[in-house]
Amino acid sequence: MPTQDEVLGYFNTLSNWGRWGEDDELGTLNHITDDVRLAAARAVRHGRSLSCAWEVAVPEEMERATTACPCAADMPGAEDMPVAAFRNDRRWGFSNERLGIMFHGNTITHIDSPCHIFWDGTMYNGRSHSLIDAATGSAWAAVTSAANGIITRGVLLDIARVRDVPWLEPGDGVFPEDLEEAERRQGVRVRSGDAVLLRTGGGRVRHEGGAAGGITQAGWHAACLPWLQEREVALIGADTPQDVQPSGYDDVLMPVHAVSLVAMGLWLLDNCDLEPCATTAAELGQWDFHLAVAPVRFAGTSGSPVNPIATF
Repeated sequence: MPTQDEVLGYFNTLSNWGRWGEDDELGTLNHITDDVRLAAARAVRHGRSLSCAWEVAVPEEMERATTACPCAADMPGAEDMPVAAFRNDRRWGFSNERLGIMFHGNTITHIDSPCHIFWDGTMYNGRSHSLIDAATGSAWAAVTSAANGIITRGVLLDIARVRDVPWLEPGDGVFPEDLEEAERRQGVRVRSGDAVLLRTGGGRVRHEGGAAGGITQAGWHAACLPWLQEREVALIGADTPQDVQPSGYDDVLMPVHAVSLVAMGLWLLDNCDLEPCATTAAELGQWDFHLAVAPVRFAGTSGSPVNPIATF
């Protein structure tokens, strides 16, 4: 269990600032080389693909504190169409929606880009938070840095299965020894460029009881951060919003978010639904797979709703 001073020291000891150049905005996504993508393609051995995301529902089915998704259906009659040819086609109609989404929080499956978090007013690679404007968004390390997609090998580490429990309880942290025990039992090893998806069983809780309020949850403990740096992990995800809460540290409430995004440039995939992935992995006896994550190219945003696709 690292002390608070040790965790605060991670901002220096685990820093990737300048590692890939002073103008780098990709951070740990630089670990995903052409060879890593080719190796990810070879992880497809059964041809079965599935989503690791939750369906985005209307507000009545979601936590209003973190998400607003109003849907305005527009189905005018042909007589209201602005183009004469459409007005003359009395059999033609359409539907249309207007969506507003606050995707950060603990409901929607989304990706965090490095500009999502600051520490002492500074973002990844030493850039000032002043590069973010309320009107235009971020001019640095926005989600559009990953416009070409994140294509790599995914590895599911099923900690609930390793601990032989249906799910980890809120406040239960996952430690490096848990990760290595999962590797041993599952016959897989995390390597450079991988995306590591952490199953705490939070998805099962949500399937059975609905999305929970508050911020107390199981998740990564800050002790895992040096392990992730050593293994050169490109992306981490979880079936919770990543950090175990409470974190156990008074002066850094979300150390996984803060150190990952600010110091390491490690992108985060929050609120995955990993239950189908875990069921398929156990059935096939295969815990690695091809993972495709394609953020929407929202200019200047600190992340995006995503639908991660795992193909076994």
